[in-house]
Amino acid sequence: PEKRVVRHTQINPALRTSSFRGLGAYANVFAIESFMDELSAAAGTDPVAFRLRHLADPRARAVIEAVRDKANWSRPLPADHGRGIAFAQYKNRAAYCAVVVELHIDRGSGRIQLDHAYIAAEAGQVVNPDGLSNQLEGGLIQSASMTLKEQVIYTAEGITSVDWDTYPILTFSEAPRIETVILNRPGAPFMGAGEASIGPTAAAIANAVYDAVGVRCRELPLSPERVKKLLDRA
Repeated sequence: PEKRVVRHTQINPALRTSSFRGLGAYANVFAIESFMDELSAAAGTDPVAFRLRHLADPRARAVIEAVRDKANWSRPLPADHGRGIAFAQYKNRAAYCAVVVELHIDRGSGRIQLDHAYIAAEAGQVVNPDGLSNQLEGGLIQSASMTLKEQVIYTAEGITSVDWDTYPILTFSEAPRIETVILNRPGAPFMGAGEASIGPTAAAIANAVYDAVGVRCRELPLSPERVKKLLDRA
């Protein structure tokens, strides 16, 4: 009940920006759902149970429960392996999407390897289940690439990340196995889902890193160098 919202509008930004898949949702959901995980840890509560405790929307709860069950959430994992969850309703009016990511970390290098990902989504009445799954899974892969690798590097002379060597993306061998659950609601209005998995994926990866090795990653991308520094400070 006690709520304060502060907005800072930058009229003349220092850098020109352009369109990005998910627009502001990628960064915003990463921040919101990463912090939601921190709150659940501070409360000593399971991250799934914490979210369900504070959600009244039955459709939101349904996708979280579905991904929890699909991922066998309480199943133990080996050392340096972690599991994270994140949820969002895209733009607060489009598809509901929850993502669980399982990964492991090489403590020596800080390298993150994605092992398995689970998606549960609900976009109203489903017209083409295969097309919907493709959008969600493609969004997860693109988001994972942005979260783990993608970054524009520049100097005073200009941008230096100009090719696929200097601007790396996720490779086939680095992509996780993905399992997707679609909740169909016949008769319900159609809801957009093209960008629904972008934000939750980033937060789920960061939350899984915390579950694996106990460090919080608040800056992107989660490069091996950045993760190694966090591990060295822990």
